[in-house]
Amino acid sequence: MPQTTLITGAARGLGAAIARQLGTCGHHVIVNYRTGGAEAAEVVRDIEATGGSASSARADVTEPSAVDELVTGILATHGRIDTVVVNANTAPPPFAALADLSWSAFAAKVTGELAGAFHITKRVLAPMRDQGAGRIIYIGSTAADYVGEGRLAHGTAKSALATFARHVAAESARDGVSVLVVAPGTVRTPATTEVLTGERGAVLARESVLGRVLEPEDVAAAVALAADPALHAATGMTLRVDGGWSVLVGGPAG
Repeated sequence: MPQTTLITGAARGLGAAIARQLGTCGHHVIVNYRTGGAEAAEVVRDIEATGGSASSARADVTEPSAVDELVTGILATHGRIDTVVVNANTAPPPFAALADLSWSAFAAKVTGELAGAFHITKRVLAPMRDQGAGRIIYIGSTAADYVGEGRLAHGTAKSALATFARHVAAESARDGVSVLVVAPGTVRTPATTEVLTGERGAVLARESVLGRVLEPEDVAAAVALAADPALHAATGMTLRVDGGWSVLVGGPAG
């Protein structure tokens, strides 16, 4: 029986790459989206074209009622949820120094990030506990570890997410539910392509053991490893996927 795996925000970018990767690993993938139904359907078709199994489901994961409807529907159809990948970019970060950052922009990023994790986690924990097994993977960021260059809101939100994940791990480990954070460095996606052109992208490539910026498929491969039941004992941990930046130069330059 394939694992039933929900990936939030999986219609495009990193989430879509994760969905395709897990689809090739034998998971039945539920491609969640808030907007972009056509793109979600395309991801489903891509998975099915390679012999995998997938479906799509619309829900705003920052809304408790939408999350409840989403999870209830999955359980009614599949009977269980084995893995959840909390990936949805529920609040794009404002990159600005404190002097130029409004409270509303800062609070929106932190609140949006945690709302997307809080509601889905709270709703799936009960059925996972009932089945005595489950895996929750949060997509974090190495921005939680670095300061400067306007990372204040983004770094704070991702730091809070990592702490949240550790608390979830502590509360659920004895119930058979394990938790990991996969924290990538800079990844080339449609949202970052403009930023990674020119010298900025060249510098980041030079600071990587890969000789290039991370691609979504690099992170998706790490998530597939994190979803492997063999890693059940690795709970409450963070798996960094940064291309070696932290050991080569102590982190991205700027």
